[in-house]
Amino acid sequence: MNRRLNVAVIGAGYWGPNLARNFRAGADWNLASICDVDIDRARRVADAVGGVPVTTDLQAVLRDPLIDAIAIATPARTHHPIALAALAAGKHVMVEKPLADTRERGEEMVRAAEANGLVLMADHTYCYTPAVLKMKELIADGALGDILFVDSVRINLGLIQPDVDVFWDLAPHDLSIMDFVLPGGLDAASVAAHGSDPLRTGKSCVGYLALPLSSGAMAHVHVNWLSPTKIRQMVIGGTKRTLVWDDLNPQQRLSVYDRGVDIDSVSKVTGVDTRAANISYRLGDTWAPALPEREALGGVVAEFAAAIRERRPARTSGAAGLRVLSILGAAAESVAAGGVPTPVFSAARAVEGVAA
Repeated sequence: MNRRLNVAVIGAGYWGPNLARNFRAGADWNLASICDVDIDRARRVADAVGGVPVTTDLQAVLRDPLIDAIAIATPARTHHPIALAALAAGKHVMVEKPLADTRERGEEMVRAAEANGLVLMADHTYCYTPAVLKMKELIADGALGDILFVDSVRINLGLIQPDVDVFWDLAPHDLSIMDFVLPGGLDAASVAAHGSDPLRTGKSCVGYLALPLSSGAMAHVHVNWLSPTKIRQMVIGGTKRTLVWDDLNPQQRLSVYDRGVDIDSVSKVTGVDTRAANISYRLGDTWAPALPEREALGGVVAEFAAAIRERRPARTSGAAGLRVLSILGAAAESVAAGGVPTPVFSAARAVEGVAA
């Protein structure tokens, strides 16, 4: 399949224009249509990218035999029906985060894609930024050693969403990054979540997630719509080095610290472990990897095309999106139970046929 692939963007609201612009610029794609319930909004996006056919008729797009793929940029509650209809029509599908509005619906989407031999890709855009790709490379190469903890903060004075709480709005970014860069992905058996609604909006506006990982590491995520300051930062600590990602610092998005605690020996006395003897603190150099500057969505649309052409799961596959959904679903149960640790549904591991 050497020709350009034909894609339709479904949804011309907040994210659709960004997708349309990158599909139009991508060497692998022909932007064939923009579909939205608001035809004037669709026309504005089409005009901004140099002119594209527009429609309000989703079924007409899905019936078109020349359309190879669709990219869904609609509210989360609509992802499931649109994706299932597209997969049934033989179209490859990319879906903006979150994959669906429930874990059960996400699982159905993943299984439908697998059954039809089609690509279902989660648009986890951050995973295609130069900084996160470098994070993945450093961890895979062993530069940090064994991972001990992940601490992530994503806070800002943001728009309170009408249909989702702060966990579903902000945490998918951090969870998808962890799933992408950590060896073995985001493998958590349980999650403890605490949410707060100080403005009485009816949904959590401030939230905290604690995830013990199967490797023995601990992951923590703080999300907040009410902070007057904006922070997007992740700290990943290992036995050798610690990595700090600061997305709002374009001059130095990544810093690697050769600092930490070394336990030189562990003695055993009458069956009891003692670790007090030889603890030392390592104070080494700090360095910042050089990173190229390029738009992450360009990498997203290129990966979508590559997965279709090579008949393989995308790097951020439907299964990756399902792992994130499983965490979010368990977090919602934990919040409702007052922060009690809640098991993470393991069906995400039952669809390894489409896992990245």
